[in-house]
Amino acid sequence: MAIAAANQFYGTGRRKTSTARVFLRPGKGQIIINKQPIEKSFPTETLRLIVRQPLVLTETLEQFDVLATTAGGGVAGQAGAMRLGIARALMEFNAELRSTLRKAGLVTRDPRMKERKKYGMAGARKRFQFSKR
Repeated sequence: MAIAAANQFYGTGRRKTSTARVFLRPGKGQIIINKQPIEKSFPTETLRLIVRQPLVLTETLEQFDVLATTAGGGVAGQAGAMRLGIARALMEFNAELRSTLRKAGLVTRDPRMKERKKYGMAGARKRFQFSKR
């Protein structure tokens, strides 16, 4: 068990209200999310590209198997969380990859969140129709 833990790299990613726990293990490039293949978890090719982006950029796609659990939010938020989690796990694997990932903007957590709805308003900023009379 201790030998397997040494060959595993972990990273946590968050985006909007989604959270991803990512484990990189030596392998052939298989990506498993919530015990399902990536094709089931992320239906569009765009989302799959977002998830694979750190691995493709660092040329480690065929080196690791990715095991992840995602929770919260929607598929776009989960894909963004996965991307950050994979980037962080890669930096744990090799600290020299940080500069490459930083230049591509994959190290920074995206701080954009949904703005809360305010009382007396239709949404976060939209107001109800004004009536003079």
